Amino acid sequence: MNFLEKIISQKKVEVEEEKKRRSFSELKKLVRGMRPRNDFRTAISRKNGESVKVIAEIKRASPSKGVIAENVDPVELARDYRDGGASAISVLTEKDFFKGSSLDLHNVHDSVPDVPILRKDFIIDEYQIYESVQIGADAILLIVAALNEVELKNLASAAKGLGLDSLVEVHSEKELDIALSIGADIIGVNNRDLVTLEVSAAVSERLSGRIPKGIVSVSESGIREVSGLRAALESGYHAVLIGEHFMRAKDRAAELKKFASYRFAYNA
Repeated sequence: MNFLEKIISQKKVEVEEEKKRRSFSELKKLVRGMRPRNDFRTAISRKNGESVKVIAEIKRASPSKGVIAENVDPVELARDYRDGGASAISVLTEKDFFKGSSLDLHNVHDSVPDVPILRKDFIIDEYQIYESVQIGADAILLIVAALNEVELKNLASAAKGLGLDSLVEVHSEKELDIALSIGADIIGVNNRDLVTLEVSAAVSERLSGRIPKGIVSVSESGIREVSGLRAALESGYHAVLIGEHFMRAKDRAAELKKFASYRFAYNA
């Protein structure tokens, strides 16, 4: 069983346990009338002449690197990211492999009300869509490799119905074709292979030319230098998602400013 299969198997168990703790009907009642408050897609869209937008990620740990940052205060970190100029904040809520939690996202939602928040998790069930609204997400991650085409389309539709944007993540040409076929309007290209966990920037470069204009595109994983923004810009990406580099920085706000200010220093 590879990493993705393992985590999806674990996630199915976790979701069923959540349903026993709080039924789907109860969750729907709780979410009734609630809607995301920030427009994630607009916030990460790049206009002509601008450089790439930065999505800064709160990421305590990862399967490939283990613990990335000890004693993380998501509220303090979110404020650092806001002060550093992040266009949006991604919050890992997966608990077993990434040491995140729904509480992290809820606290971030309360602390930076004007910054769009992406829930980064392995979404496999409609229950999690409603849960995402309840904890304060403005957008969710949907991973093509973790779902079949029908599941992907249904989850994206459910998210749209609740006002959530969906960042549809792909790793290959085949997955990109699937994302386009279900009408995804935000596509993330992950440079990390979810089977081997290896990272290659060539993935973003290879797929960039296949993403139609009008779709907001995000390059994910592996960017550690400001120079990486130029490569993403030249490949046509609207935004980059960066987690580990900022999490390891001594002064996270200052480090993020170096990346965020680049969009004004370089014109395409």
